[in-house]
Amino acid sequence: MPCKITDKNIFKNPLKNEKNTMKICHVITRLVVGGAQENTIFTVNGLKEKGYDVDLVSGPTTGPEGSLEKQVNTEKGISLIIVKELVRNINPVYDIICLFKLIILFRKKRYDIVHTHSAKAGILGRIAAKIACRKTAIIHTVHGLSFHEFQSPLRNILYITAEKIAAIFTDRFICVGGVMKEKSLRAGIGREGEYSIVYSGFDIRPYVEADRHREFKRKSLGIKDNEKVIGMVGRLYHLKGQEYLMEAFAEVVKEHPDTKLLIVGDGILRADLEAFAKENNISRKVIFTGLVPPSEIPGFISAMDILVHTSLREGLPKAVAQGFAGGRPVLAFDVDGAKELVVNDKTGYLIPPKDTSLLTGKINFLLKNPGISYKMGENGRDVVSNLFPVEKMVGSIEKIYMELLEKNGR
Repeated sequence: MPCKITDKNIFKNPLKNEKNTMKICHVITRLVVGGAQENTIFTVNGLKEKGYDVDLVSGPTTGPEGSLEKQVNTEKGISLIIVKELVRNINPVYDIICLFKLIILFRKKRYDIVHTHSAKAGILGRIAAKIACRKTAIIHTVHGLSFHEFQSPLRNILYITAEKIAAIFTDRFICVGGVMKEKSLRAGIGREGEYSIVYSGFDIRPYVEADRHREFKRKSLGIKDNEKVIGMVGRLYHLKGQEYLMEAFAEVVKEHPDTKLLIVGDGILRADLEAFAKENNISRKVIFTGLVPPSEIPGFISAMDILVHTSLREGLPKAVAQGFAGGRPVLAFDVDGAKELVVNDKTGYLIPPKDTSLLTGKINFLLKNPGISYKMGENGRDVVSNLFPVEKMVGSIEKIYMELLEKNGR
């Protein structure tokens, strides 16, 4: 079971670093099923396998998105520390308690590196780490920006201000895509020399191997041999954009009746999406998988012919990389880091956000031209094979740690 930080155990004597190796702590707000969380787990596990002393700190995992705590604690054997006050929503009382608990933890453990992820953990974790020990090297990974054009200007100002304050306590930023670096610098967060780009690695082999079982997977989902499948992978949540794909699909089936839509994931908007499907008479054409463990994603992508990603807010969208790993062409809304993977007429198509008319047209084009579709998928697989190996990601992060410790004279 995860270690609960309580008054009983938080004031124990610090653990001695008997191995005399680098001591690292990663901090994230919660371990739901998501790209940032999987990236963090891959990194922590990779560093652990290299022999480093690594802890993972998280808040409690709640919500319909599913939990990766079992994977961390049981399957990976990673040292997991749960801070119950580290919650996603702003809560002044919890946030202050969490800050002090993190300060105490960091002082006891005396980490060489504190590496934070996500907005809340990133802000509280960085401040606490610098207060606890000025010699600790502090890194923050930007998986996605907390400020974006699809929320109010006031909220953006608040998030940017918070990030500017946290940047004072940050030695290095890691962005999973170049667009996030550019937008952060334009917002006045950090300086050019403080940024590195490290793509979010994952194991590509299961996606390649899943194609061997494509026919079986499609039959298990009730998909006929002559039916083409458009799919999307992601939480059914605000700004994830499944509603735009469903709107486009309602038009696609008029021209291509032998198509189905595969929605992989779960979340608070499922009922709304199911209601839309019913109102537009496409319910029998839409398959909702519900919550899916990360290990099963390759199989669902193998059942698809085209992957669509209509999210309005992303860092470097992992679902796009997963689609390419499966050898599928990708249509994505042109937001944040999508353009770093999707190249028009080569690996898929970039669509202006919310432009369901153009999205419909491009889906129809690929359905009519399977040869072009196949070639785009192959090109996409070549891209991710070069950029996304887990070993490459972990090695790049390890190198950044070494540079910072050398700079700090440690």
